[in-house]
Amino acid sequence: MNVTPLAERMRPQVLDDLVGQEHLTGKGSILRTAIEHGKIPSMILWGPPGTGKTTIANIIAYTLNVPFFTLSAISAGVKEVREVIQQALKVAGTIMFIDEIHRFNKGQQDALLGAVEKGTVTLIGATTENPSFEVNSALLSRCQVYVLKPLSEEALIKLLHVAIEKDEWLKTKSIELKETEALLTISGGDARKLLNLLELVTEALEENKIIIITDDKVMSIAQQRIALYDKAGEQHYDIISAFIKSMRGSDPNGAIY
Repeated sequence: MNVTPLAERMRPQVLDDLVGQEHLTGKGSILRTAIEHGKIPSMILWGPPGTGKTTIANIIAYTLNVPFFTLSAISAGVKEVREVIQQALKVAGTIMFIDEIHRFNKGQQDALLGAVEKGTVTLIGATTENPSFEVNSALLSRCQVYVLKPLSEEALIKLLHVAIEKDEWLKTKSIELKETEALLTISGGDARKLLNLLELVTEALEENKIIIITDDKVMSIAQQRIALYDKAGEQHYDIISAFIKSMRGSDPNGAIY
């Protein structure tokens, strides 16, 4: 099996392959139009985990064919920001992608201001938190804020089928998606978690000639595998909660009968 996680292997490089976020990237949408014209504004992508923030940033860089620097606000500081700005002074159109930009303090955000205002870099920040509260007003005023929506059940199921049909490893298997409720519930609408869970389940069942994915099998495999790495026990209880939800469906009292 490929050591690169499935979610990374399936990361689209063009807008037409992106599932979900049609309000931003569909035909005639504001962001797609900007990309097609080859000039995008600095922006903040705000949305839940696994909804495509990093993917959209990568698609923009790939489509425009410009230098692309990625920083994580968890590990990067003012020094790293200034180093990218120095590089950007040499090449026009440079994009700086900052993941979890809400974790940058005021000083770190202020270090971006001049470069963003002058157009030295195009900033793409990703955040799961409301940027109105977490990004300082001076920087926010220089950026467009695009809100990413949670992926619909239809979009998530489409992702599963696309992965099974197109991934180089998965398409060598005979996989039947008999039930999807557990996959969707455990992943919590996070496309990254969903795809990596699909891979985990397939790996556990790959000795079978035909891999039939059911809710019970997903719950059992997730419980066993995740527990090995879950020292604090939080995911263990998340899975138990997901199991109860999958049993009762939409009926809040269904599990007690």
